[in-house]
Amino acid sequence: MSDLKKILVVDDEKAIVEMLTMRLEANGYQVISAADGQEGLDKLRSERPDLIILDLMLPKIDGYKVCRILKFDEKYKHIPIILFTARTQEIDIKLGEEVGADAYIMKPFEPDILLGKVAELLSRSKNAH
Repeated sequence: MSDLKKILVVDDEKAIVEMLTMRLEANGYQVISAADGQEGLDKLRSERPDLIILDLMLPKIDGYKVCRILKFDEKYKHIPIILFTARTQEIDIKLGEEVGADAYIMKPFEPDILLGKVAELLSRSKNAH
């Protein structure tokens, strides 16, 4: 049993998933990925990640819906979710807060900011248990 923290990346842009995977693995995280909202939910249930990086513009089920589904489910609501998106309008950020996202990071992004937020949320969720 690995004690690496497991991160689920849900994004339909292959290049972004690959780049995030490389960055996160280089920082000692185990990464699993999904290309759409439905696959993200399926992987979440089977893999039990410690944190989710979730794009908003996804095929099948968008990121807002995925986030809302998880944050209203007793079994999964403790898992931190970072919404990761090119949508930068105030309304998008507000909607992200309303569906329960723990953080909102805009693309293009600064890798160090994302990694810092991942570490912060993981340490917070560890202390919450």
